[in-house]
Amino acid sequence: MSFVNIFEAPELEVARLAAAPVGSETHTLSTLPVQIQGPIDDLVIELPRETNHGHSIVVVPFLRQPDSSVERETMPYRRYRAWWSVIVVASNHPSYPVGGHRLAISEAALVRGTLRPIAIPAAPAADAEVAA
Repeated sequence: MSFVNIFEAPELEVARLAAAPVGSETHTLSTLPVQIQGPIDDLVIELPRETNHGHSIVVVPFLRQPDSSVERETMPYRRYRAWWSVIVVASNHPSYPVGGHRLAISEAALVRGTLRPIAIPAAPAADAEVAA
């Protein structure tokens, strides 16, 4: 029994991204490995710095939007073809400060990002409260 893969092979995706003009975000993504497998909604993801001129932008994807540029796609389907509405939760990019910024980010960029943990500050020690 053989299985038919309905999605393009990873090598074909890289070749498709690499066909974009050199210097474009899409071309740059072709040089980066996929780091996040599986569902990405509600994850805390730092976008690839290579596509943000070295700036750190950390986002949480919350709404997937299909790519409307392809009306009827034949198989195999393109990998990571959607766009996500994300909210910026940390950033040192001057154009995208924290505070309610919502962006549309390609799924190809998100899966090449880095998962970031949420750090919760430790509660102050009881002795510190008494001393104050």
